[in-house]
Amino acid sequence: MPCPDPAAPERDAVFRKVAWRILPILILSYGLAYLDRVNISFAKLQMQSDLGLSEAAYGFGAGIFFLGYVLLEVPSNLLLARIGARRTLSRIMVLWGLASAAMVFVRDEQAFYILRFLLGVFEAGFGPGMLYFLTLWYGRRRRGQVMASVLLAGPVAGIVGGPLATSIMTGADGALGLAGWQWLFLLEGLPSVLVGILLFFHLSDGPDKAPWLNAGERALITAEMEPDEAGHRHHRFLDALRSPRIYGLALSYLCMIAGLYAVSFWLPTLLRAGGVADTLAIGFLSAVPYVIAVTAMLLAGRQSDRNGERYGYSVGACLIAAAALAVTGGTLGNLPVSLAALTVAAAATYVAYTVFWTIPAELLRGTAAAGGIALINSIGLLGGFLSPTIIGMVRDATGSLQGGLNAIAAGLALGGLLLLALRRTAKPPLPVSVSTTARAGE
Repeated sequence: MPCPDPAAPERDAVFRKVAWRILPILILSYGLAYLDRVNISFAKLQMQSDLGLSEAAYGFGAGIFFLGYVLLEVPSNLLLARIGARRTLSRIMVLWGLASAAMVFVRDEQAFYILRFLLGVFEAGFGPGMLYFLTLWYGRRRRGQVMASVLLAGPVAGIVGGPLATSIMTGADGALGLAGWQWLFLLEGLPSVLVGILLFFHLSDGPDKAPWLNAGERALITAEMEPDEAGHRHHRFLDALRSPRIYGLALSYLCMIAGLYAVSFWLPTLLRAGGVADTLAIGFLSAVPYVIAVTAMLLAGRQSDRNGERYGYSVGACLIAAAALAVTGGTLGNLPVSLAALTVAAAATYVAYTVFWTIPAELLRGTAAAGGIALINSIGLLGGFLSPTIIGMVRDATGSLQGGLNAIAAGLALGGLLLLALRRTAKPPLPVSVSTTARAGE
């Protein structure tokens, strides 16, 4: 029977203090990022006819965001490791908020493409930068649940985003001569600017630079991180660049992202194709998959931390999501069945995505963590470009969403199998022993 850790209550109190300081604003920031990234899916219900966009043009415009993101993501995260999270994350939020609000000026297909591309350029590095920032504060034994708590901002924003977007579009349509979709971009873009300014004054670039921690509290955090240090196999960015495992993880992540944005960018369209004509009803129904996703993410993150299993949860969730998305494509004329299948697909994809990010965090440290996480995310986010582009092109060619959804489902299955293959060659993470962590109380 293991000896109790006398420092555990004090250490837990310190991490509660850290959580209340940094997690609420990170969750808010990530939620705003998600809203500004995918509110185009609701704006499409009005702006597609106003601008004369084809399905392929919409899909390309939705996806071109990720090309801009990928171009600057690794440089952005390497800069973050040099100048700190406070400056980097603040700059990113202010610029993407301005770009999102500027969508109010879109009048044609070319302007649509340009601003979506710039939105990706300005947001580049935010997600992996935030994840890297969390690795400075939390060791392996807490990281799964913490990352799940932050990343659940995506589906929470999905719960709020649908009703909010459609309420703005229907309630403000025509006010001051602007269409509802223009008000949507304006009212969801400007809050990101304000929160970005707040980030600059609120965040600290690690425990050693936090004036709101005393020396003893910093020592407790450092002591919990020490067992983690020995388990990291890559410490330089060049090491990460040369690792086949990093590229394998990136390809698996690409498949997950393709599934994630198949839901995010096409959910309102899928509901309309299922017979829901009212815009406000589409907004409220779109919240259903995300309600289930939030619950699934929290349960999976907590259980993954308890038993130390990472690959198994992500692999299983990928395969479940693949099957559910294929069912969705085959039942588009039956709204209850297709919505239920889509809900399962969304929840499983979010579980795979959330647990996945604990894997590179256990492989990488230092500059390798900042650049390696960004490298995985950069390659993976190409799935966000491919997914809406493929679905839009297939729908224009066939008049149906089924073929595109089946292609994304096959990709999800492939991503799960690839991650399963990587698991077989993975070294087990080092255990966090009571005797090691107890040194914080000495």
